[in-house]
Amino acid sequence: YDTFSLFGNILSCKVACDATGKSRGYGFVHYETEEAAKQSIERVNGMQIGDKTVEVHAFQKRVERDIPTMFTNIYTKNVPADFDDEKMAKMFGAFGTITSSCILEDKLERKFAFINYETPEAAAKAVEEMNGKDLRTEEQKKEQKEDDKPEDYLLYVGRAQSKAERQREWKMKVGPSEAPAKPQGVNLYVKNLDETT
Repeated sequence: YDTFSLFGNILSCKVACDATGKSRGYGFVHYETEEAAKQSIERVNGMQIGDKTVEVHAFQKRVERDIPTMFTNIYTKNVPADFDDEKMAKMFGAFGTITSSCILEDKLERKFAFINYETPEAAAKAVEEMNGKDLRTEEQKKEQKEDDKPEDYLLYVGRAQSKAERQREWKMKVGPSEAPAKPQGVNLYVKNLDETT
């Protein structure tokens, strides 16, 4: 508070702590004005507080943060009914060394799989090459109904995501819910604080 109040009126500030009260090394400062926030970023970012050099950035909500581009674990769905470990190894092993994998079924007995590669490059190549492929037989293609959507039969291959990530993505796709407007101020994210702060 002492450091950041030099730049403007603070509505709230806190240092994130674990269950035992020990600092997690980051915190938040909520200013009344954007100008105060900009000034504190300019002046405090890279400054020494205690024996640590701190980073100060404009706060970003989780949904606004960058999606990781380096990953080794992929998820695939809409795989053929006869998909097994041997077929998976043959189909996805072409892109690199697979360190682990599993094939599962949902409640409707549709198969899906998780495949973990040794390198992010192999995982990215598998997503690039396999996502959107049509693995249906000629017979299955002839049986296609007019109302069948491509996302129901084309192979989906993408970065494996946590439940929270999938929910955030879904919310972004559906659009914001009508929530009451919160008072606007300017939040900052402060990282690399000394544990004694």
